[in-house]
Amino acid sequence: MRREQGMVRSFLGFLPWIVYAVIATGDEWRWGALAGLVIALGLIVVDRRSGRGWDQMVIETSAAIFFVLSAAVSFAAPSSSLIPYGPALVNAWLALTAWGSLAVRKPFTLGIARGMAPEEVWRTPRFHRVNAVITAVWGAAFAAAAVLLAVLLGVAPHATTAVVAVKIVTFVAPMVFTVRYSGTAAARFRDQAARGTA
Repeated sequence: MRREQGMVRSFLGFLPWIVYAVIATGDEWRWGALAGLVIALGLIVVDRRSGRGWDQMVIETSAAIFFVLSAAVSFAAPSSSLIPYGPALVNAWLALTAWGSLAVRKPFTLGIARGMAPEEVWRTPRFHRVNAVITAVWGAAFAAAAVLLAVLLGVAPHATTAVVAVKIVTFVAPMVFTVRYSGTAAARFRDQAARGTA
């Protein structure tokens, strides 16, 4: 039950990005940025009050920083050439967040996973390895989305259906992978623990 609740809560961390993606699809970058910022800050306040650590809110914190910058640019330079590429920039930022967390050896999923896994596994090399793999998959999906969206928005800027399809596929695919891979890893750990080989 704890794992399922943790999964639901971890995916809520992407809510600011999802709201932004929906609003910004209609060339409303500034309003999408403001909506994303408000939701990200709201999630951070709720999480901090409930005792969650900053390592459990990497995506939310990254969202708040990105949306502050996006809102500032979109209001200061409403005709900026970057505005049409907002969806690609979001994914480039998320890819940097994911790969940056791997570069400092603190995969962004570690804090999230600690809220779902028993404490005895937190410091095991396997726990870190599983989260490094999951973070890398998210990083690859974000990078692929950034490239695909940049090309698509440059070649066919009004192909809304294709843009939405790329956003959905590159979010759902790593989400499904995360659920399955972490479930398999947890089952394997429980099995080895039962046999005394964990």
